[in-house]
Amino acid sequence: MASEYRYLNHSDCLAIHGVNDARKFHMLMEALDIIQISKEDQEHTFRMLAAVLWLGNISFQVIDNENHVEVLADEAITNAAGLLGCSSQELMVALSTRKIQAGKDSIAKRLTLQQAIDARDALAKLIYASMFDWLVERINKSLEVRKQCTGRSISILDIYGFESFKRNSFEQFCINYANERLQQHFNRHLFKLEQEDYELDGVDWTKVEFEDNQECLDLFEKKPLGLLTLLDEESNFPKATDLTFASKLKQHLNSNSCFKGERGRAFSIRHYAGEVLYDTNGFLEKNRDPLPADSIRLLSSCSCQPLQFFSSKMPDQSQKPAKSCQISALDPPKQSVGAKFKGQLFKLMQQLENTTPHFIRCIKPNSKQLPGIYEEDLVMQQLRCCGVLEVVRISRSGYPTRMAHQQFAGRYGFLLSETNASQDPLSISVAVLKQFNVLPEMYQVGYTKVYLRTGQIGALENIRKQALQGILGFQKCFRGHQARRLFHELKEGVTTLQSFVRGENARRKYNIMITCSTASAPETLDELHAAVHLQSVIRGWLVRRHVNGTRNLRKVHPEKAKSKRRPSRNISELKDIPQEQAQVLPSALAELQMRVLKAEATLQQKEEENTTLREQLQQFETRWSEYEEKMKSMEETWQKQMVSLQMSLTAARKSLAAENTTAPPRKRNASSPPQNYESEDNMSIGSRTPGESTPIKLSGSIHDVGAGNNTNGSLDVVSNLVKEFEQQRQTFDDEAKAIVEVKSGQSASTVNSDDELRKLKFRFEMWKKEYKVRLRETKTKLHKLGHPEGRRKWWGKRSLRAS
Repeated sequence: MASEYRYLNHSDCLAIHGVNDARKFHMLMEALDIIQISKEDQEHTFRMLAAVLWLGNISFQVIDNENHVEVLADEAITNAAGLLGCSSQELMVALSTRKIQAGKDSIAKRLTLQQAIDARDALAKLIYASMFDWLVERINKSLEVRKQCTGRSISILDIYGFESFKRNSFEQFCINYANERLQQHFNRHLFKLEQEDYELDGVDWTKVEFEDNQECLDLFEKKPLGLLTLLDEESNFPKATDLTFASKLKQHLNSNSCFKGERGRAFSIRHYAGEVLYDTNGFLEKNRDPLPADSIRLLSSCSCQPLQFFSSKMPDQSQKPAKSCQISALDPPKQSVGAKFKGQLFKLMQQLENTTPHFIRCIKPNSKQLPGIYEEDLVMQQLRCCGVLEVVRISRSGYPTRMAHQQFAGRYGFLLSETNASQDPLSISVAVLKQFNVLPEMYQVGYTKVYLRTGQIGALENIRKQALQGILGFQKCFRGHQARRLFHELKEGVTTLQSFVRGENARRKYNIMITCSTASAPETLDELHAAVHLQSVIRGWLVRRHVNGTRNLRKVHPEKAKSKRRPSRNISELKDIPQEQAQVLPSALAELQMRVLKAEATLQQKEEENTTLREQLQQFETRWSEYEEKMKSMEETWQKQMVSLQMSLTAARKSLAAENTTAPPRKRNASSPPQNYESEDNMSIGSRTPGESTPIKLSGSIHDVGAGNNTNGSLDVVSNLVKEFEQQRQTFDDEAKAIVEVKSGQSASTVNSDDELRKLKFRFEMWKKEYKVRLRETKTKLHKLGHPEGRRKWWGKRSLRAS
């Protein structure tokens, strides 16, 4: 890590690999700011962390046969010394030599390779541990509250679980000891105290057996032959080793059933969670935790302020006068790591005993630490070791809800239908349980408490809640009635009082107004007349000047008569008022000036609106010209269609007249029709009118066989069609001209003209279709009457022969 990370301050860029590391670093910086650690302290924290990392990279080389070493002068020693605030030579001397005080003289002794490595690691651990304690102290100080707010609190204790590895050393020994003590606290609260409570209160209870780990705790804590006591005793002997410590344990603790001696330096302990094998290698050294005096002197000479602060809190044995080689009885012995750990654990347990604990057990689903795998044997073993099965058994057969008789009677006593003030709380509790039909096996009545099984207190709470809601509803209605009645009384009183006060105030104001108006009436009227006269003169002058200016502008530039006028012109005109009139009434003149400014603003707004209306008028004129062009094109189309129809009718009339003059008189129903026609529009056909009952016949020499007289029916029908055509033509022409002659200045008429033009076109198309249908019908009837099928064939054959 040290080769990858150098010291980073706030201005440096993070040389961190991965987005997650950078995000976590920024979160760390925010957390430091939240707990109010200054930027300078943050700088020192990162300096010390970087120094610890570089200390881990310091290397040594052996220089003689006695395994003495010296520090390699490389990048690691240079960076570590720079971060600590000392010279590289001082750090090298502190890590490779040890000073021994002999009287007034000090002797420097070189260290072996293992001793140098231990000194290096001890210095790194010293810095890291001191910094950790300092941060915890700062966090606690930042989170502390006032004394009056610390009466009640919620604390969370998260401790590492039971540990058992292939090689278990002093660290696992301390962790498992702490778990044993917490398990005893768990057993005491869930098994011992609860069952003792049942027995003391006279509850019919069958005791639940559980596994007690008190014997294992005695193995750790018993004096004078406990594990921790023997460890401290062996640590005080200068020539003691880990092997002698293991031998002493086997000698004194074999009688305990939780202890088992193994070969060599190992021993095993049967914990509540299982048997663990410990190796005593390093136990004594870790328990002593020696702190070299050279390291403390080095820290005190560093320029880094936190390191100086850390060193000031540590005792320096080298500063004591060495008058004799014997240890003074007044000097307290240095406390071992095991003793410190035990003291801190007892302090924690004392704090836990003063609280109401709630336990959360975490179960490991598998030993491979993989998701989705569930090992039943492992889980069952953990449940049995932790006592969870016994807890479940007690919860099923026990009474989790318990209340004192006085508390129970005070909470549910008012629900009784018949109350008696002389009854004691025990009788009231029993009466409540009987009234609401609580089964006898669901509760127990003790000497001081009522014990209820799971679910019973919920039913009582529901009944209590309904009763309270009814009471509150009744109280609400009654209080509302009282509040409304009081409100109406107050409202009537306030209204009466206000009427008198307002009348008195009105009378006083009226009298004051009459007095003031009588005293200042003449002067006020004179000033008012003068102001009105001045306003009329100024307004007339402004209007005349504006009108004259507008006329001159139209005469000179007629095309710019509609342009905007500058709003500053009237202001300049207002400035041309004679000073004699302006000095008459300054206040009136100021008011007039304000009105003139408002009038100019209004005039400017109106001119803008006029400009907008002119633009809209131009748009409407453009649209109207487009509509005129469309109507002209449609009128030309109608004229062409009318001429075509007129030519068709004229041709039909000529063909009928020619047949009547050239055909010989015959006694038959109809004459021969013409041979060829160009189109249906060019045919001459007739139709029957709605009022006629006789068939239609051709005019000329054609005679009616049944009646024996000449009729001109066909010519009459054609004449009627011609008349109808002329009438419709005249009608459509008149309507089209009326639409075209609409005035172009009206926007609404433009839209109506367009609609009328569409309607007229639609009517013309409908009439045209109907007229063509009537022409076809007349043609068919004429052919049937004048040319039977046989004669038509003969006429056709004769015409073919003639041709």
